Formats: sequence, structure tokens, C-alpha cells
Amino acid sequence: MQDAKPPTKRSRDRTVSLDVHPQYRASMRSRGSTRSPKGAGPSDAGPSEILSPIPRRHPLHSSESLTWLQVGSSHSEADFQARCISPASVTSSVASTYPYSSSASKRLSFSVLQQPDLTARGSRTGSTRRGQETSRDDPGAGKRWVRWMHKQGMKAWVVPLAIATSAWVKWSIGLGDYSGHATPPMFGDYEAQRHWMELAIHLAPQQWYTYDLQYWGLDYPPLTAYISWLCGKVGSLIDPSWFAFEESRGIETYNSKLFMRSTVVALDMLVYVPALYGFTRIWHRSRSLRTQHASLLILLFQPALLLIDFGHFQYNSIMLGLSLLALNSFAVGLDLLGAACFVLSLGFKQMALYYAPVIGSYLLGKCIFLGPVQGTRLFIRLAVVTLSSFILLFAPFLPPIAPLSSFFAAISRIFPFARGLFEDKVANFWCFTNVTLVKWKQLFLGKESRLIKLSAALTVAGFLPAVFGLLWGSFKMQLRTHPQVVSREREAHAISFVTPARAPSPTLPLLLYALLTTSMSFFLFSFQVHEKTILLPLLPLTLLLSGATVGDEVYSLGILGNVVGVFSMWPLLKRDGLGVQYIATLLLWCRLVGYNPFYLRFDSFVGLLSTAVNAAMILLHLLELVVTPPNRYPDLFPVLNVLVSTPVFGFIWLWSIKRGIEVGWALGGLPGSGTDRGFKDHDEGNPAEELLNLPTAGPVKSVRREHGARAVSLGHASGLTLASTSGYRDPRRRAVDRLRESSVGLDE
Repeated sequence: MQDAKPPTKRSRDRTVSLDVHPQYRASMRSRGSTRSPKGAGPSDAGPSEILSPIPRRHPLHSSESLTWLQVGSSHSEADFQARCISPASVTSSVASTYPYSSSASKRLSFSVLQQPDLTARGSRTGSTRRGQETSRDDPGAGKRWVRWMHKQGMKAWVVPLAIATSAWVKWSIGLGDYSGHATPPMFGDYEAQRHWMELAIHLAPQQWYTYDLQYWGLDYPPLTAYISWLCGKVGSLIDPSWFAFEESRGIETYNSKLFMRSTVVALDMLVYVPALYGFTRIWHRSRSLRTQHASLLILLFQPALLLIDFGHFQYNSIMLGLSLLALNSFAVGLDLLGAACFVLSLGFKQMALYYAPVIGSYLLGKCIFLGPVQGTRLFIRLAVVTLSSFILLFAPFLPPIAPLSSFFAAISRIFPFARGLFEDKVANFWCFTNVTLVKWKQLFLGKESRLIKLSAALTVAGFLPAVFGLLWGSFKMQLRTHPQVVSREREAHAISFVTPARAPSPTLPLLLYALLTTSMSFFLFSFQVHEKTILLPLLPLTLLLSGATVGDEVYSLGILGNVVGVFSMWPLLKRDGLGVQYIATLLLWCRLVGYNPFYLRFDSFVGLLSTAVNAAMILLHLLELVVTPPNRYPDLFPVLNVLVSTPVFGFIWLWSIKRGIEVGWALGGLPGSGTDRGFKDHDEGNPAEELLNLPTAGPVKSVRREHGARAVSLGHASGLTLASTSGYRDPRRRAVDRLRESSVGLDE
């Protein structure tokens, strides 16, 4: 028998799975059918070879992986000591150390933190596989178009054509009606935005928040007023009658509407679209250019934002674009720039506070991670930049420019607690329970302050897991990647980590999930919520969706959340006369991402939920066409809308908490897992141990993961845990002790 062929480099780089490759089974069957007769010699049977199973390729080597982390080839001694196996899948046990290394080409895939184990799919039922194959057969019109453009050698034209097409769609949506069209005396949001431009160019800043509050008084932060001033100045140069003081109220001429619509498109192209492009280039930088282009299409045509900004008429894309620029800055380590961008987002709309707990926790966590010296320096810089940005925004309302009362007047307008818990039927916790359980306004009649406190308590409890996960992850990473080695003799053998401040925090993979948790908690439980605020949870959800694989959990929930988010705003869009735009944009986006709302899905719980919710939405729309609500229940269909939408939002909120726990576990373990063990006994080095390159205390030498493959198994993690307990002694250590004792006896 000839020698077995040595394994190739490609097979060595793979991680062996328990599943045997189908090619091996076929080879064994053919080998058994052609077996030589009994008694025949080796020469009669012909040359034989050893057939070995071809291992299944590890998900970390998959080309569709979403790499949001970078990892080097060297890790600390305790990097894998307390590795915990994630409950999501076996692949989520991959450790993620701090992403700094001289080797930039070696990266740790984020797909194991975002997507389920690809190898586990083989054990699913036949119906599940058929459902996934059906989903994968249609990757979406967007991906097919991107693939065709790349194959035709026109990849350089994908981004310009996508942006131009999205601008055309936005402009087409603007050809319809808007909020308050031809509905005097107050009209709607369109008139509010125009009126603020009128006020900004005719009044001093100290009067912006006090003048005629009964007719669309300004209730947004100063950056909105500054941009309104700029737009009003430009519009007055074209036609002063558009913004004539107190004489232009309710103006709806064709040219004025054309100008107002153009300001929304222009500001969107200046702020939001560049932020989306930067996201695909920064957060998906390790993926193919084709995948980046497909992700950009998903983000550009998000239907909820298109309908609200370019149909209903608002400027939410500026706030979301500034927040997204902050996230992009954090991803490349420009924390000071990111903090300034987020302050600008807060200065444009106070709804950006939905992201504030997570942004603050991320930056504070990075300060904790960097340690006392670099962390304190970064904290001071962040405090100076943040405070300076707020002072510049509110400078016209602060002494000595204006009396302090002007500042308090602006604050009282920005945070209107006197308006009550909710106004319209919004798909959040308060409206849902007000219909099904208890009448909150009657229960707390005359005790509105207690209701505000209850709302604040529920909101904080809702986003506390995300904040705790970011802070705890940074704390554990700091302990793991900053071992204190006292002995100078062992300094050459210790693993050192370079942690510059201008680099992303190790908790960066948690950021989008934490943003989803926090913003959805605000939407569900906070005070004075509008239908349009669902845009804030939809942004991180859509960002996660942009990098997901068709058929995965993130993909399914991302699609469902966006569809239900648009559906929850249907009562508002119906009042604005945007029914055609509602259907067209929703179907267009579903077609782009490859989602068929009429397809029945029974392969998973999310699939069943999608099927049930889609059926309920379609049925509700059909009933609304043929049934007139009784006079006793004029809000019948808005209430039914709330009953359908709120459970989906609640489920996405709980799912985001679950995913945050899984990702945090995969990154650094859960509280009490003992990551910091092994660094407390680095006292005096032992010559015999140094000679044999053994650790000085509990942790076993970390396994090098050159290729990003899983190097820690459940048994390995358990063995490390046993090794750190007092009742266990490594056999190698016992041999070293005996060697030392014998050497001492010889010396005597």
C-alpha cells in the first residue's frame, strides 16, 4: 500500500466538522462495490489510497462573512482562559481580542456573532431547507442588478446610478400631498417647517422660542433653527413672498412647494447619503465591493424614511445622518469627531436622545478599557469637545448674549412634558396597554408627574442591558488585555498590547445591537412618542440588515421590522394622502431585498411570525377599504394597527437584548466567568518554568489562531477553569517541581 498523500495547505486551514462530506460517502460506496475478491494480493487489487473525509469549511472562512473586527496573530495568555460557549451556536465561542496587530490582513469575521452556525443548517428538517433554498433563489433585484453591473465591467457606475435613482424616487414621492395640505388654519408639518424659516430670518434668536407659540412655535433644538435660517435666506433671495413675516402663513404656491421639497432632497444628499456610503465602506470594508454596493441599495431605499421626509415632509435624514457619521467616526477610532457629530445630531432634533445612553456608554467604556492614563486623557478630551459643542449651539441663548431666561425657554419648548403621555394612536406600550389593560390617563388623573416617573423608570429598565453590556465588556477587556507583570526578568516573555486611543473599542460589535435596544426601549416606554419616532429604531435595524445573509435571523427580523414600521405609520400617511406612495415604496424595497410578503414561511418562529403579521396587515387594509368604522369607534382601524404592530416591536426589542448577550458572551464572556484569573500571581519568575516556557500561574499558554478559526472547545475552556482552581495541579508543573527538588538535593 502506498503512503497516504500529505494534506494540502487548504485542508490544513480548515476546521474539521463532525459532518462527513458527501463526496467521501460516495467514494466509500464506490470503493465497497469494487472491492477485490477474497485472497487476492495487493498487486491484483491495484493501487489503493487512503480516503479521508473532506472537512466542512468553517464559517469564519466564508466569503459572505461580515468583518467588523480586526484581530492580530498574537493574544494574551488569558485570552482563552475563560471562554464561554455562546448559547446561540458553537461558532459564537470564538474569542475576540482587541483588534490591534501589525498584520492587518488577518481578521476575525463578525458573521459568527451575527448569523447562526452555517454547519447547523444541515440538521434541519427538509421543509426548513426547502424554505431557505427558496429564499436564496431570489437574492433580490438589487443584488441581481449589482451583479450584472459588475459582470459588465461597470462597477464604477453602481454608486452614482444608485444615488441618482434614489434621488429620483425621493423627488417622485414629493410630487404627492404632504402633511396639512389645504387644511387651514394650522395646516401641518409642512407649514411648521416653512413657518420656522420665516421666524428665523425675521426675529432675533432670543425670540425664536417665545413668539406666538400657538401657531407652530419652534420646539426643536437650535441647529434646526440655524438650518431654517439658511433655507429661509436662500428662499427669500428667490422670492421674498414665500417667507413674508406673518403674511405668508399657509402659502402653498407651486414655486414655494418646489423650493421646500428641494431643500429636503438637497440636505439629504449633503448629510445622509454620504453617511450611508461611509457606513458601507467602513463597516463592510472587509467584504467584497459587490456586497458593499448591495448594502448601499438596501439603505438608500428604506421606505419609512422616504415616506416621512419626502412625503409627509420633515428633515429626519439630517439627524439620522449626523448620528450615522458619529458611528462611522467611532468605527475608525475618531472618537472626538464622533462625539461632535452626535452633539450636532442632538442639536438638530431631541429625538437623537434615543441613542444617547449607548453613545455615552460606548465612549465611557472605551475610557475604561484604555486604563487610568490613556482613558483619563480621552475622557477629558471627550468632555471638553462635548461641552464646547453644546455651548456653541446654545451660545445665542446664553449670557452675555442673551438673558438666562432665553435658555430656559428653549429647554421648556424642546422637552414638552405638559403635552401628556401620548397624543395619537402610536404602536408603543402605553397605547397598547391603554386599549387592552388600563386607561392610564384616567388612572393618573391629576398625578401626571407620577406617570412621567413611571415612564422614565420603564425606559431606563428597557435600555439598561445594552448599557451594562457595553460597560462590562470594556471592563473585562481591560482586565484581559492589560496583564501586570511585576518581574522584569519575565518582561521579554510577556505579551504586550498596543492600545492607541485612535482605534475602535473592542465592544464595537455590540454598538448596533445596543442602539437598537435603547432606541426601541425609548419608542415603547418613553413619554410623548409620535409615529415618526420609529425611524430611530429602524436605523440600526436596517444597518444590521444590510450585512445579513438572505434567510438568516437578522435578515428576517430586519425585513419584518421595516415592513411593520411602515405599516405602523399608515394612519399618518393616510391622512396625508400618501396611499399610492405607501404601497409603491414598500413593494419596491421588498423587491430590492428579495422579500415576498405573500410567501408563507413555516421554517422558524420568525417565519411563522412574519406570515401571521403579513396576513394581519393585508386583512386590515382590505377591511379598511370595504368597512366603515362605527360612530362609536371612529379610531377602530388605528387601534387595530397598534394591536398588530406593538407585539412585533416588543419582540424585536427582546431579540436585540438576546443578541447583545450572545455577542457580548462571544467577545468577552459573561460576568463571573473569571477572565481576570491568572494575572494576580505574576510575582517572581521560576527559572525552570522559563526554561520550559511554562506559565507562572494558572492560565495555559494561549492557542494561536493564525487563520481566525475556532481554537477553543468546550473541553479546553473547562480544562482551563479546572487548572485555575486550587485542587488541580498541571502534570508539567509537578514534573518541574520534582526537577527542582532533585537539583536542590544534588547541590546539597
